[in-house]
Amino acid sequence: MITDSYDPVTRPVVSPGDFYPEGDVSRVCLIIFSEQLFRYMQEHFSCEPVGMIGACNGRKHIWKTEYEGETIIFYLSAIGSCGAGNDLIETAHQTGARKFVMFGSAGNLAPEKTEGRYVLPTAAYRDEGMSYHYAPASDYIETPGHRLLEKLFDEWKVPYVSGPIWTTDAIYRETVGHLKARQADGCLAVDMEVSGVQAVCDFHGFELYDFLQVGDVLREEDHDVSALHGANHDLPKLHLALRIAKVLLDET
Repeated sequence: MITDSYDPVTRPVVSPGDFYPEGDVSRVCLIIFSEQLFRYMQEHFSCEPVGMIGACNGRKHIWKTEYEGETIIFYLSAIGSCGAGNDLIETAHQTGARKFVMFGSAGNLAPEKTEGRYVLPTAAYRDEGMSYHYAPASDYIETPGHRLLEKLFDEWKVPYVSGPIWTTDAIYRETVGHLKARQADGCLAVDMEVSGVQAVCDFHGFELYDFLQVGDVLREEDHDVSALHGANHDLPKLHLALRIAKVLLDET
């Protein structure tokens, strides 16, 4: 069973060192999901490729840039826990990154609580497969990075709400039954990456700082996608991620 997949004892047969050289560029990295925000970084900052994430279906660069005198890494991540988790592992190997700021969009499960606010996950329901290879089986995985983000968002007067979320990479199987169960748990949003990426970070001793912008609203009676584009591509969350990265670099 997938819930028996965690094996912390024996060594992996495949490692990123089989494909990529090891590097040391910066300790802090932005995980970007929006191609528009990724292009914005390339167009408005001086950028240089420092690595490559490759597969038989194509290759993409890992980039570095300077922000307020500090070097930050960034890349355009795959969607879903497995792809995003593997991209993170390969980036960490090639760049030395140990602290990751992830900021994607999410489906809105509680509009009355999240309207006009970012969501800071405190835990994520593990409705994907990646995390079960990196952490013992459980329903939820904690996301400790929310504590620093709450402190920063309070200081910067950024509106937010904290609470559990639901991670699934099977978006077309988000059924009414699943929706009701996760809302009964108090989940504020549904995303595709957090639980898997958090498990990867915990296993390797990395730090993950994730915040979400809710967009499409999931309800029993319908699915409202009118706010999805903004949640995916709004520029303010990129600038917010850069500010967080600067704080993390100052701590390094």
